[in-house]
Parts: sequence; C-alpha cells; structure tokens
Amino acid sequence: MSVRERRRDLDDLVVDSAGRSPASAHSVHLLNGDNAERYRHWVSAGVDRVVSRLVGCKQPFTGITPERLAPEIAAVDLDTPLGDVTAALNELERVYLRDAVWFHHPRYLAHLNCPVVIPALLGEAVLSAVNSSMDTWDQSAGATLIERRLIEWTAARLGLGPDADGVFTSGGTQSNLHALLLAREEACRLRQREGEKRVDVLPRLRVFASECAHFSVTKSARLLGLAEDAVVPIACDKERRMRDDALARAVERCLSGGLIPMAVVATAGTTDFGSIDPLPEIADHCRRFEVWLHVDAAYGCGLLVSRRRHLLAGIEHADSVTVDFHKSFFQPVSSSAVVVRDRSTLAHVTYHADYLNPTHAQLPNQVDKSIQTTRRFDALKLWLTLRVMGADGVGALFDAVLDRAEQAWALLEADPRFDVVVRPRLSTLVFRYVPPDTESPERVDQANLWARAAVMAAGEAMVAATVVDGRHYLKFTLLNPCTELRDIAEVLDRIAEYARGYLEDSHVHA
Repeated sequence: MSVRERRRDLDDLVVDSAGRSPASAHSVHLLNGDNAERYRHWVSAGVDRVVSRLVGCKQPFTGITPERLAPEIAAVDLDTPLGDVTAALNELERVYLRDAVWFHHPRYLAHLNCPVVIPALLGEAVLSAVNSSMDTWDQSAGATLIERRLIEWTAARLGLGPDADGVFTSGGTQSNLHALLLAREEACRLRQREGEKRVDVLPRLRVFASECAHFSVTKSARLLGLAEDAVVPIACDKERRMRDDALARAVERCLSGGLIPMAVVATAGTTDFGSIDPLPEIADHCRRFEVWLHVDAAYGCGLLVSRRRHLLAGIEHADSVTVDFHKSFFQPVSSSAVVVRDRSTLAHVTYHADYLNPTHAQLPNQVDKSIQTTRRFDALKLWLTLRVMGADGVGALFDAVLDRAEQAWALLEADPRFDVVVRPRLSTLVFRYVPPDTESPERVDQANLWARAAVMAAGEAMVAATVVDGRHYLKFTLLNPCTELRDIAEVLDRIAEYARGYLEDSHVHA
C-alpha cells in the first residue's frame, strides 16, 4: 500500500456525520488566508464594542463588588460554546466590559496605570496576530532586530555607553529580579575567583535599598535564595529619598561584619511618592565600595523623553536599569525592559538548549539574554509609537502629567482640609483629610479609608491608599494628560464630604 493510500484510510476514520473531520469543522477559527475576512470582521466587532464603551464612559468604574459579579461569571458554562461571536461579545459585555476599570477616564487617579496611545494599540493588534516568539531568530526574524534597536535607543537615552545591552520583560518586578540575579552572579563570581565557595558566599550577600523602594526588591531576594535579612533598608530624608550618608554607613557596617555588599538599588520614582534617590551620590558610594548599582526607574523612565531629563542625572553610572514603558510612555501592558551597562553580564542567564540555540548557528537569539523563553513581541508597540509620535511627542504627554501634579500639589498645600506629605518630583500626591476639630488619629484613619471606599463605590473616582509613618493616607497617581485641575478639585471635595460625614455619623451613633 502506498503512503498516499495509507493516509487516505486514516483520514476516513476521523469524520463526522456530515463527512467532515472534527478538526476541519473548527478550522474556520484558525487565522490564515482562507479566514482573513472572518478575522477582520470579528476583530472589528470587538473594537466596535470597546469604542462604544469609550464614547459612553461617564465614570472610571461602576463600583461593582466581587460578590455581585462573581455569580455571573460562575454561571458561564465553559464546556458549552455559544458558537457565535455576537453572542460571545454580548456575554463579555456582562462579565467584563460593563464593569471594567477605565484608565483613560480623567478621574482614574489610583495606581500607576496610564491611558494608552493609539499607535501602541496598532502594534498590539499586529503582534498578537503574527504571534512572533522572541526567544529565537527563527521564530521572530525582524522582530529580534527591532527589539535590539529599541534597547540600543533606550541605553543611549540612559547614557550607559557602547557596551550596553538588555532585553524586554513583562514588567518592573521581572526587570528588578533579572538585574539582581546578574548582581548576585557577579558577586559570586568575584568571590569564587578569590577562592571562596559559592555556598559560603550566598548567605552573606546583602542588598541595600531605601525604605521606600518597591516590594519587588525584597521579593527578588527571596526568589534568589538570599538570607531572610538580605535586604538592608536605608533611611530616607523628609522628601522620601534615600539618604546617601545612611547608605555609606550601612555598607561599612556590612563589610566590618564580614558580609558582602551585592547591590544597591536606587529608585527613580518611588511608587508612593515619586521620589528620586540622589543618584550621583549613590553612584559615588557604589564606585568606592565596588558594589553593583541598579536603578529602578520603572516609573521615572518617562523623564528620558521629558524636558525634566536632568532629574535622572547620575543614572548613566548604573550597572543596570529597570524601565517600564507601560507606565510613563503610555504603552499597553506589558512593555518593560532591563538594560545593563556591560552586555557580557547577561551571559549569567544563558542556558544552552540544542533545539533553541545550537552553537553552530551564529544567530541573534534573545533567549540567551532573557529569563523567559517564549516571549511576546512587546517592543513593537513602542516602535510604532516612536515612529508615529516621536520621543518628543511622548515626552510632551508625560510633562503635561507632571505639570498637573505640580498644580494639584499647590491646590492641596493651600487647602486646610488636607495634609499633603511631600511636593511631587513626578506625579503622585500622598495626602489625607484632616478634620477641623480634634479627632484621634485612628478615627481620622477610618474617615479617610471610608471616603476612599465611598468614592469608588459610587463610581465617582478611583483613588489609592497607602500607609505613611503608621497612619492611613490617600494617594493620587496622575498619569492621564487629560485629567484637569477641576477634576482633582471635585474629587477632593467629594473625599472631604465623605470623610466629614463619616465622622459626624459616628459621633451621632457613639
């Protein structure tokens, strides 16, 4: 029997009642040339739903609670398909779009979520359809070179020099982990070269970060197998910036105690305060002590294209930098990168696999630099943004946000109803309602938390919360250039009304 005859016999075994194989019955859903018009129609239908919501969006959130929404989602029978894209989109309206949190709304003031620019959304549509995987050249081709070109561009903006390199990541947490992994391996390599055993080095490694640094620093230390107390918190000044004199003393104590300084993490844009650590002074200490300097600029990287670029002075001395384009470059999640001064250090994450990076093929395989294997072509979103808008266009949007934050700070500073912690360097404002009459700090805490919950439940605004010196504060994170000062003023009025009402009601029922 010929190969063709055997194949025909096997095909005959797998048919449905209409004479079709089960696979062919569903192949209409695969993206290919035969189904190109169906793809265009369905994606357009989805875009139309989003457009309808954007045009009709009156508030950033409906105030839906998990208890109210969970039964609707639980009732969906995932084993019984609807079989129709219109029906699926109608269902999606109920379980997602109707109650989505809209970051483009001018009164979304909560977290580090930005409205996104349209060129980046175009990139998202293209990269999702083509579905390149960034691990090897034979899965990505030109996508690899585009990502590398963007890393070069970013490194040049940072001023890291001709030997810099890097790779796109899923976000700031992964970038910080990646950088600290490299720092750990460099520290171990140097000590092992001096004759010490790795097993003896690891427990003695220490990382220094300000008390306002991102939690991912401590999380990364745990994931990297460092000691429980490996992260040494460094005191901040009144502007919530790392005190470089305190850093120097902490490193000296570490050395005198037989411990090993592995890395210093400076922050260019803390999550709560937007504060920028004194990078030149910290870099001087790192040179003196020969310690790896990592700068977490996940938030502050927008300054690279801003008229306020001088606020990042000193970042050029870093050994590694985290940048989150999906924060201050107005990109969709995810679009982030870790950039290093010396490309040779990226070899610490290179692992050989015959099927991915055969040694006989000298190809530009990004898997050799990344802690991920399969990885999306997220760089395309930034590429199209720069090609359509230019760096100055992105910078103008970020500067508009920072200008608004300055105006909002002046508003808060002059308002006796509120206490504001620090003047913003970037675009976060940490404040709390303070009643005119004497109240216990605990009651003021509860009043502020109540006000935050109330404005969210009413869908009037989205406001974040944090803790400062043991007390509960509220937080505006401004990343929308379309947020106007009157939006901020009206939200502050609502917060004051809710907080005052809470205190008055609790007095009545006391």
